[in-house]
Amino acid sequence: MGRMTSRALTVGFDLDMTLIDSRPGIKATYQALSAETGTYIDAELAVTRLGPPLEQELRYWFPEERIQDVGDRYREIYPTHAVAPTPAMPGAREAVAAVRAHGGRAIVVTAKHEPNAKLHLAHLGIEADAVIGWLWAEAKAVALREHEASVYVGDHTGDVRGARTAGALSVAVATGPCDAAELRAAGADVVLGELTEFPAWLDAHAARERG
Repeated sequence: MGRMTSRALTVGFDLDMTLIDSRPGIKATYQALSAETGTYIDAELAVTRLGPPLEQELRYWFPEERIQDVGDRYREIYPTHAVAPTPAMPGAREAVAAVRAHGGRAIVVTAKHEPNAKLHLAHLGIEADAVIGWLWAEAKAVALREHEASVYVGDHTGDVRGARTAGALSVAVATGPCDAAELRAAGADVVLGELTEFPAWLDAHAARERG
């Protein structure tokens, strides 16, 4: 893409199932929400569909007129139930460190409620140069363009669409709900098995850009 030669490298990362394995925490939050509202939620199923905004999942379980209130309540109880049980994905800290080793900036662009995204990163000691929440799929391009990100790393076909809309290189990791074939079909430029492969890929990419 050539942009690394003309300005500092900025790499965007998705959060859920890219930098963090949020399934245990989200499952616990859905279970608490179900108990509180008296509404059945299949939390095991819900965590297989991570990526899109919360409201999309809530529509499987609640009528439309309750979505806003229930969503607000979910976000309110989320820190209590979700932050502590959620680990970093393998290679997450190393991936961010790899960007810094190349003199770059690492930003997080996620559909998650931004304050909760920041709580996860602080809890896990992952320091991002910027955290931008509430953006899904093509809308992620707004933040990626604003921060001049030349690479976006995510696990969902929505992340691929966001990268492509922004004109950034789409690096996909097959650690979320979308397998490698789906990510390639969506237009990912690079598909990695997991984030542990990212530092070596970035080294090679940086060498090509300088070349």
